[in-house]
Amino acid sequence: MAETLASLVAESRDRLQAGGIEHAALDARHLISGLLDLSLSAVVSRGREPVSEADAAKIRAAVARRLAREPVYRILGEREFFGLPLKLSKETLEPRPDTETLVDRMIPYLREVVARKGSCALLDLGTGTGAICIALLSQVLEARGTATDISQDALATATANAAALGLADRFRPLLSNWYEKVDGRYDVIVSNPPYIRSSVVHELEPEVRLHDPAAALDGGADGLDAYRAIASQAGHHLETNGVIGLEIGFDQKEAVTALFNAEDFRLREEAKDLGGNDRVLIFERDINR
Repeated sequence: MAETLASLVAESRDRLQAGGIEHAALDARHLISGLLDLSLSAVVSRGREPVSEADAAKIRAAVARRLAREPVYRILGEREFFGLPLKLSKETLEPRPDTETLVDRMIPYLREVVARKGSCALLDLGTGTGAICIALLSQVLEARGTATDISQDALATATANAAALGLADRFRPLLSNWYEKVDGRYDVIVSNPPYIRSSVVHELEPEVRLHDPAAALDGGADGLDAYRAIASQAGHHLETNGVIGLEIGFDQKEAVTALFNAEDFRLREEAKDLGGNDRVLIFERDINR
């Protein structure tokens, strides 16, 4: 008797539960929907449909990878961010919903620049998959983005993501350690830099610790190394009326604000993520200093 979608969902869920995976049922449905190119609702509504032996084997192999604590979207090779499908690779951080808070808050600033100047020059530092830059370009058609990273693999992935979404003509990848190879000034600078203290990286969940690139996680002894680098040269690369939008760790608001205050920037806006944690800081030049 042929296996069905429903039986494979149940089997996958049970295996994941037995293996201690927290959201076993949800992970099972996401894996199967992604592997079979079905919506989550179709996985349920078409539960009586048979599944080929090849697809069943593919599902069981994916469940085995999840039991080894590989994240669902790493297994699928793609994750949606701000409604956009983004390919992942070994040297890219998996984009998370918390980072969508940064995109949401930055869109009005890009649009304000466009209203004033007719275009907007955007700089994304440490772009990874290109998630932040690509999401902003998708929402503000008059913007052009330069996306930096220290990883050629990440830049290749980001460039491919931009091309797949029809944004290649407004997306420029740049191999650079923060501002090292950056020329000129930008209306908006954004970044989701590494901000985890070195001493606690080993305490992260294995899904993060073993599968996200260390360079995208480790923020140095106090978690602030990247913010120091970004703040120290921001004045040389930001237009007079420009803004800098940053994702931060839940306990870093005061420390990051102090770093930017010391470089003659003031906090213009802050935002919390869906969990109620401090997540986004937006800075502008302090014209009184």
